[in-house]
Amino acid sequence: MWTGVGAALALAAGAVVWGAMTYADPASDDAAPGRVKNDRLRTDALLHSGLLQVRHQDIPNAKATFRRVLALDPENKFAWYNLGVLAQNEGHRADAHHAYDAALKSDASYTSALFNKALLLETSDPDAALTLLRRAVAADPKASTAHFHIGATLARKGRDEQARDAYRRAVGLDPSLRPRVPEAYRDSVAPSPSSDESTEAAVNSETPGR
Repeated sequence: MWTGVGAALALAAGAVVWGAMTYADPASDDAAPGRVKNDRLRTDALLHSGLLQVRHQDIPNAKATFRRVLALDPENKFAWYNLGVLAQNEGHRADAHHAYDAALKSDASYTSALFNKALLLETSDPDAALTLLRRAVAADPKASTAHFHIGATLARKGRDEQARDAYRRAVGLDPSLRPRVPEAYRDSVAPSPSSDESTEAAVNSETPGR
C-alpha cells in the first residue's frame, strides 16, 4: 500500500506499518569517506538483521539490534521507527510516540511514521491524527491506508461527504479495502479514477488555516 524503496513486513487497514530498510546510491558510496561508507553498510546490515529477528518473533534481540543501529547513527529514522512499531505493538504508547517523533525529526515526510503516529492519536486526538494523515498522503498520494483512515476519522466526526471522498480515494488505489469500508459508505466508493481530484480537494479543504 505504500510505494517506494523497501519492503514492509505487515500492513492492513487497521495495522501498524513496519519500516523498511533502504540503501544509499552506489555513486554516493564511492565518493564517501571509508569510515562513513563502512558505517552505512553496518547500519544496513543491522537493520536487515533486526527485521529478520522481528519476523522470527525474537523481539528482545530485535530491539537490541535497532539500538545498535542508533549507536552508529543516532538519527537513523528506520531504527527509531521500528522501535516505535515494537513499542506500539506492546501497548507502550509513550515510547512509541517518542520513537516516531525521533524518526520524523530525521525525516518529516516519512510516511509510515506519520501514519503510525496518527494511529496512536485517532481516538484521543482525532484532529491531530487527521493532520498527520494529511501529511502522509501529501508525502505519498498513493498511500491508500492513510486515505482509508482519513475517511474513518472524518466519518466519526460526522463529515459524511468528505469521508466518502476519502474512502473513494482509498478504494480507487486499493480495491481490496472496499469490504472494510463501513456499510453506510460502501455503495458510494466503487473504484473510480475520476474521484482522485475531488478527493484531493476535499482533503485539502479540511486543512486548518487554508
